Amino acid sequence: MQQKITILKNIKITLLTAFLGLISMASFSQKIKIDGVAVVIGKNIVLDSDIEKFKQEVEVRSEGKIKISDCEMLEELMQQKLLAHHAIIDSVLVVDAEIESRVEQSVQYFTQQYGSVDKVIKAYGFNDLDDLKKELFTVQTENALIEKEQQKITEKVDVTPEEVRLYFNSLKEKEELPEFSAEIELAQIVINAKPTKEETERIINKLNEIKKEVEDGASFKMKAIINSNDPGVTQNGGRYEVTKESQFIKEFKETAFSLDVGQISKPFKSDFGYHLMQLHEVKGNMRIASHILMQPEIPGAKLIETREKAEKIVKDINSGIITFEEAVEKYSDDKETKNNGGLILNPYTGESTFDLIGMDPALYARVAELKKGELTEVFYDQNRSGEKMYKFMIMRDRTDTHTADLIDDYVKIQGLALAKKKEETITKWSKEKIKDTYIKMSDAFSKCTFEKNWKKETGK
Repeated sequence: MQQKITILKNIKITLLTAFLGLISMASFSQKIKIDGVAVVIGKNIVLDSDIEKFKQEVEVRSEGKIKISDCEMLEELMQQKLLAHHAIIDSVLVVDAEIESRVEQSVQYFTQQYGSVDKVIKAYGFNDLDDLKKELFTVQTENALIEKEQQKITEKVDVTPEEVRLYFNSLKEKEELPEFSAEIELAQIVINAKPTKEETERIINKLNEIKKEVEDGASFKMKAIINSNDPGVTQNGGRYEVTKESQFIKEFKETAFSLDVGQISKPFKSDFGYHLMQLHEVKGNMRIASHILMQPEIPGAKLIETREKAEKIVKDINSGIITFEEAVEKYSDDKETKNNGGLILNPYTGESTFDLIGMDPALYARVAELKKGELTEVFYDQNRSGEKMYKFMIMRDRTDTHTADLIDDYVKIQGLALAKKKEETITKWSKEKIKDTYIKMSDAFSKCTFEKNWKKETGK
């Protein structure tokens, strides 16, 4: 039971889950008619269907290892509604611009999943884009209120070194010290295979030729299908819905918002290659545009030359002619790592360490047996923008799987201790707030046993 509750509290309610709470209805009033109300907290409600959907999310997120009862799930949802309710009472400030940004990110996420906004609207039964955004605005406002109320409750919570030590010793006495999996720190040197000047000029001339043909009446869509290197062109003809908050590259968004309807851009460059764009329509803060992407070809001789250059750098590092850090500064073409000694950041955590067990299988195969300070062999790679390159990595640091140690893992243990103290602070706050908060529970859940006195039974 305790393991389930602990993991449940560490599972964040994701955007997708929050959105799934909307799909069973077209409006709030319809929900009331077709779905049972499990509990009312202040002015907030938890529906019977919410419990089942969030249970499924927990089980999916835990890969089936955690099974949550309806009563356990209801208590977690009641906790969220209690926080949202008191955020309003406490006048927690939620800025519309922040919520609108979240909504745009949500729309962009689902658009990428379904291919277009129209398909999202149809799939979830909304009337139009405004209807969809209105529902998302409500969901994201509540999420923001919950987050900010939690921050407000715990803003002064901190842990001293002595508290960290006591927390660690308590885990040790109960034989509950966590196992920390193997972690590594990697740095890289990337040598791009650059196209020749002649090849670049050929691509630009071809795009200018297409621009003229379309201006003379040719179909932009057909030109995109025939010429574009964009992998999505077969599904959408190169057509996209673009907002300033969307995840498109900077050059793509800037061009879309600089054109008039019907206008075709000049060829422009991005990390993906060279583009041509035509603006079709303006819908509020959205631009509907098509593009053609053409990537310069890299001849085989250029690839061989690039690999040999990378291999020469490896040889110089191993022989002590140059240090790895000096080689990064002198040779590496990777913008993201060049200025920090080649250090690779984990895209999921933003930290410099990677969990060895959970990392990408292809990368794992290259680095799993490396010792600290050792280099991988030079290998070919191609990024999502189509750039071809050769690279190699160094094992900057390595920690094998081990039981938590207070000295070696102090920062991690400090984080666990702080999280526990914050959780205890919110639990104490909740028990007090339940006393003076309107709570009405359906008979179906009246026999549940909760950690907190949600049923307001006397003697508790």
